Amino acid sequence: MSGPVAIAYAAHPGVRLRSAARLALCAAVSWYLCLWWGTSTLPVPAVLPAVLIMREDVYAWPRLGRQRLAGVVVGVLLSTVVLHWAADPAWSFPAVLVCGCAGMYLMGRPGAPNQQVLITALMVYATAVPGYPLARLEETLVGIAVVVLLGPLLWPPDPYRSAAAGLDGYRADVRELLGGIAGRLERGLAAPGPAEREESALPEQARVWLRPQAARDAFGRAAAGRLLPGRRARGLPPDGLEGRLALGIRTALTLQYFGQELRERAATDTPGPPASGAPTTPGPTPDPALRDLAPLVRATAAALDAALLGEEFTAALDRARALDLAHREAHPGRHDAVLRAGLHLTHEALADHVPRPGGGSAATGGTPPSV
Repeated sequence: MSGPVAIAYAAHPGVRLRSAARLALCAAVSWYLCLWWGTSTLPVPAVLPAVLIMREDVYAWPRLGRQRLAGVVVGVLLSTVVLHWAADPAWSFPAVLVCGCAGMYLMGRPGAPNQQVLITALMVYATAVPGYPLARLEETLVGIAVVVLLGPLLWPPDPYRSAAAGLDGYRADVRELLGGIAGRLERGLAAPGPAEREESALPEQARVWLRPQAARDAFGRAAAGRLLPGRRARGLPPDGLEGRLALGIRTALTLQYFGQELRERAATDTPGPPASGAPTTPGPTPDPALRDLAPLVRATAAALDAALLGEEFTAALDRARALDLAHREAHPGRHDAVLRAGLHLTHEALADHVPRPGGGSAATGGTPPSV
């Protein structure tokens, strides 16, 4: 995903091996091109772009290559000018260090300085070999050109397939997450205890909620024709994929809100330490509102799982809504209503995803019912 946030999906060993082979091939081609050109006998700078640029997001390679090339050019010029006017190490090194740090932050982005400026300036300063600055520029340019032009042609990604895989990963993570939450709610617990948090393998990290947007970005690249050199779109996207991606993005927000309310409920319901001399109790009394919420969570998870798979889910959604109404009647308090709000909003997103008889999805109108 190119943008403010980038995440990588859990790839199987074959995908990781292809990434390693792509990096090795680009590094080898850059090395031998520089040897043939005669830039130097050890063109290590030509190999570095393959190592530092070739990440999971292929679409970010050109931007990373431009940033690296700009950093190398500025670093070479900075160190060359300083050494020309201040040959004394007592003055030249502080000047290179200060100017390199300033250039690193001036040429970078907020939170991401262009470290290549300072690295190149120090390497040129420390390597007192005639012709090294020009060779560094040439080898860096060769390495970046190989990465940007040759790299995408080696096992290029399929944007539609990447989008479908990302959505499927989100579906599996959410199913596991909601199953774990329902299990705790059946015991009257809003959040896992310290020991359970250490042993649990549930995907409760923030990366779970970023997956739908990353998958939607991959789909958008293909739909907008932003394909890689030599890459053609493989026909049309899977039927209904765009709508399921939109559903994933909406439910990521609503379920994240639900999880946060559960953590707040656990924090407010946790009793403090007993006073000195007071008798200790075996443990907190299970909250009936939490125990009664467990079937609602499981029903919501079943409806969402079927919808993200592209299967029929209206019956599961009707059951989830009936359980929502029953929980509302049994526990009408304000705090319980706030706790149900995330699940209720998830039901609304699912209702908007219900296919209409003439095609497309139905959009509910009017004022939503009370939670």
